[in-house]
Amino acid sequence: MKTLQTKLLAAFLMSMCLLMMNAANAGDRYGKQKVVYHINYDNPKKQSGALRNIQNHINAVGAENLDLRVVLHGHGLSLLLDPDSLAKLKKFKHANANETMTAKIDNLKNQGIKFNVCANTVRGRKVDIDSDLHNVDKSDIVPSGVAELAHLQSLGYAYVKP
Repeated sequence: MKTLQTKLLAAFLMSMCLLMMNAANAGDRYGKQKVVYHINYDNPKKQSGALRNIQNHINAVGAENLDLRVVLHGHGLSLLLDPDSLAKLKKFKHANANETMTAKIDNLKNQGIKFNVCANTVRGRKVDIDSDLHNVDKSDIVPSGVAELAHLQSLGYAYVKP
């Protein structure tokens, strides 16, 4: 009986060690990554899904192993557009920066995710980055959203369009 208990205990401990090794190796599986997510649509459900994909990406790879940028242009700026600004900005159908969405965005930013905003869209749609957009700094503005996507890809960033 004691031998059976000892064997069962040994098997259990070995199983636990293997599980812990697999969990530790999950972070090593993906290594360091450079990724750019492209958002140019204004559908709030799709945008929320994109933010969920980004969080899942962080969870799988680890924030310390990830250099992730989100490039927004055209209708994609609605992700950061304050709902109070929608009435004055006629070129937008949606303003999705509600309390829930901004909490997700801020959480991602706190994990090191950078949101880049297209200057052409800001200028062409007469957006005031200080009053119309949530948590956007002048350093977040890039000259062109599509040119930024191409530039980042040339630097080895993997392209994701959720």
